[in-house]
Amino acid sequence: MSEARRKAVPVRRKRHWALRVLGWLLALFCLGIICSVAAFFIVYQTTKIPDTNKEFATNTTTVYFSDRSHEIGQFYEQNRRSVPLAQIPKHVQDSVIAAEDRTFWTNPGISPSGMARAAFNIARGEQLQSGSTLTQQYVKIMYLTQERTASRKFKELFIATKLSRSEDKKKILEGYLNTIYFGEGAYGVAAAGQAYFNVRDPKDLKIDQAALLATVLNNPTVFDPDDKSAATQKRILGRYRYVLDGMRQMGTITDAQYAAYSKQLPKLNKPQKSSRYKGSKGFLLDMVRKELVKSGFTDDEIVGGGLKVYTTIDLKAQVAANDAVFSKKQPGNASELHIGLASVRPQTGELVAVIGGPDYLKSQINWATAKARPGSSFKPFAVAAALKDGKTLEDTFEGDGPIEIRGGKYDNEFGEDYGRVSLLSATEQSINTAFYDLVDRQMENGPEKVSDVAEAAGIPKIPAADRDAPALVLGPNAYASPVDMAGAYSVFANQGQRTPVHMIAEVRDSKNVVKFSAKSKYKPVQALTPEIANTTSYALQQVVEDRKGTGRKAQEIDRPAAGKTGTAGGMSIDHRRANAKCKCEKYKEGDDTLTSWWVGYTPQLSTAVLYRAGKEGESDLDAYTDENAFFGGDYPAQTWVDYMSEAMKGQPVEEFPEPSDDNMGTPTPTYTPPPSSNTPPPSSNTPPPSSNTPPPSTKTPPPSNKPSNTPTKTKPTKSNTPVWPPIPTGGPSTEPTDTPQTPGEGQ
Repeated sequence: MSEARRKAVPVRRKRHWALRVLGWLLALFCLGIICSVAAFFIVYQTTKIPDTNKEFATNTTTVYFSDRSHEIGQFYEQNRRSVPLAQIPKHVQDSVIAAEDRTFWTNPGISPSGMARAAFNIARGEQLQSGSTLTQQYVKIMYLTQERTASRKFKELFIATKLSRSEDKKKILEGYLNTIYFGEGAYGVAAAGQAYFNVRDPKDLKIDQAALLATVLNNPTVFDPDDKSAATQKRILGRYRYVLDGMRQMGTITDAQYAAYSKQLPKLNKPQKSSRYKGSKGFLLDMVRKELVKSGFTDDEIVGGGLKVYTTIDLKAQVAANDAVFSKKQPGNASELHIGLASVRPQTGELVAVIGGPDYLKSQINWATAKARPGSSFKPFAVAAALKDGKTLEDTFEGDGPIEIRGGKYDNEFGEDYGRVSLLSATEQSINTAFYDLVDRQMENGPEKVSDVAEAAGIPKIPAADRDAPALVLGPNAYASPVDMAGAYSVFANQGQRTPVHMIAEVRDSKNVVKFSAKSKYKPVQALTPEIANTTSYALQQVVEDRKGTGRKAQEIDRPAAGKTGTAGGMSIDHRRANAKCKCEKYKEGDDTLTSWWVGYTPQLSTAVLYRAGKEGESDLDAYTDENAFFGGDYPAQTWVDYMSEAMKGQPVEEFPEPSDDNMGTPTPTYTPPPSSNTPPPSSNTPPPSSNTPPPSTKTPPPSNKPSNTPTKTKPTKSNTPVWPPIPTGGPSTEPTDTPQTPGEGQ
């Protein structure tokens, strides 16, 4: 055998084995196809269309207090009226088909290409589109459960395919239009027309109204017309135009009609909400619903899924909050005074009580979640930032005004002078100039460091343009709500640990299976070191305990407490309108008190109380007190005392942890200037005031050097030096609305 033939034998053998392997693979592939087709037909033939899901119409979601026995309320709002397809106008039918399934009349009940296209568009961040056909959605509602599993989706595909072949498409469309959820408790297009436009009969729905209903049904939470935020309105308008464009392509409307209707959304005309939202509990139910959505539950699951929602709201604490806010005498016209209260358990982040307003049906503005300027109640974050920066409570700062910061001159409330003061005294008496000196002179990148500490504690993100503002220490643009502030102060109460504030402890489905657990989701993080948190807490205790502290009223709960007052001033909305009307400057910035706070805590409970006035929450609070000055240490602190006295009954009296020696510092000896030129100068042995002090020498916190003068409650004539720095108008939107305030600060 020649050399060439010998070499060719292995090559032929390799080719032979390659062909055999390829043949086996081809055979297996064909067998797989045959088996798959056979399996499909077997499953298809054995799939039975089940009975209508009768439980769907009776699954009521119930919300409970933390004791898991007393009900807060229910989300059972199923408003359903069935109408024959013949009574539903073609433009209403086509609006839904254009929104959810444009191949409805021709597809076999499922649309693999539609599901793939929807997934691809969502991945690219484009307009939301439904991946399921209209038939699939109908099957899920009428024949299956709302569970999100692969097996349920698999069943849905087969039932939808079989239903599409066995049922008239018109019958499927009729069933769909009478059962799909549109939000607002409305199931079916007839109920939806009444819920959104007060139109009882579908035949009376206009084209633009039908298009908006079709827009909403895709996701009543994501496309909620009541959400007036710019992002949501833009999202709704985009989806609405998508629906109209589909109707145009289908020939339902003309190009001219599309151009006319696509300019803006139709106006809503909703009837009054269900009475189950009446009173202050309506705010609790609304907050629970929003947190459920945030936790991943769909709107139709919430109102029709038969969930058991166990909240963190403590019945005893909630009753105490209601009594403190609504049963006690309040200043002025109570109907024009708004009080927001939020109370948080520091160790867990659980919201145990919240007051958003007196009656949700009359006003949906939640004053416990609406954001406002915190005023001096923002200063504790500056104290913590200073300690983190190496300062101590006995370091001294400028207490006299005016003080020049970045070319501007700023003064204390009422032009008071305090001399050289320690950080501890500045906190006790809320001395503005000392905090300006601390943050803007004595700390490098001070405003940025204060922002970092505040956000770590849970204050909403501060706009980048305001993180370096000289006024940041007084919180002019650090918008926060009572819920935010109660949660942020709980970090000081809990030795620096923060757990996100929440009000849902657990959710179970109709089969008692746990679908959500707060213990699994919310874990504590160390926002501040225990040493910094405990020392900041010590300073805030002196606000309550010291005879010159601005929060002395909190002593009335007869247990260790800490906290801080805060007022934000500026020009009320009434005075802004008056200036605009007369085209003059009759009223000036700083003339009015727009918000008044007391945020205080014990080791077991952190509670924030906020007072505001006027329909928009932007009127002058000073008009509500005979003393002509509305301070956080007065009415807000009294409301806090009334609540905490009851909420803390039966709980053990706990002491706060000791402050850190390293953060306390040593008091600087007092230097008193001579009263006249004839008085001899002080001894050379007495050192002058200094912002730097030696390390502490004892474990016992030393007494602070406190000035003798303290602000009075009656407003004196204001000096020409501005108390508050000018800041740009505008600010973040609130839930659901909050007009930005003008700048200002007080105690």
